[in-house]
Amino acid sequence: MLNTVPTLIDSARFEADGDSSDREGSADVRQRPDQAGMCLAGLDAALTIQQANQEFFRQFNGSSEELCGRSIRDVVHPSVQQPLLRQFSHLLEGKRQRFDTPVIAVRPGEGSAFTVPLTAVAVRGGLPGTNAILVMMPTAGNAEGTPVVTNRKKVLSAMDARILEGIAAGISTVPLASRLYLSPHGIEYHVTCLLRKLKVPNRAALVSRAYSMGVLRVGTWPPEVVEDFVKREGKAS
Repeated sequence: MLNTVPTLIDSARFEADGDSSDREGSADVRQRPDQAGMCLAGLDAALTIQQANQEFFRQFNGSSEELCGRSIRDVVHPSVQQPLLRQFSHLLEGKRQRFDTPVIAVRPGEGSAFTVPLTAVAVRGGLPGTNAILVMMPTAGNAEGTPVVTNRKKVLSAMDARILEGIAAGISTVPLASRLYLSPHGIEYHVTCLLRKLKVPNRAALVSRAYSMGVLRVGTWPPEVVEDFVKREGKAS
């Protein structure tokens, strides 16, 4: 298994399909490995981390032995995994050459997280015909990201989750009550409890807080609560 990014970068052939902006983007990527404070990782077609630079290992508090061989899913928050995997699939299928997106990165085993911009580029390197992806992100110290609350304690009941999804979708009290077979008073009671749990003053702040915590899945519509935060019936939180 490779454990340094230069092997992938030196042998990579960036395919220049698409418009001129894509080709310029590829040229820019060739220069980025020389920039300080940039985390680099090479993924195989299964999105397994095959190689990375020292900044990447430091960013995620692990060694080559600990991180190489793990899925890229292990270093991103559950709330952003689905849209991120969809974009990776587009790279592997040849539908796109690259993409840029903000992600919530997570340090495995530690639970701390931070938002950071991520760039991914489809490359062909190593063995002929081997498809791979080069992932780049600035270190947390150089990124203008913000810490993210990632306590995955199951703080919501199933009903809380459905009500939160309804609020995030902009559904008002009466139609939400009808949809969930509750009275309007019952909806308001649950909303009040949610405001207290997430320590926010109103519904708009509730939705914002839920996204910042990763409780609401990023990139999906209608809004969807990540199941990691929902209690199972008959089990304590």
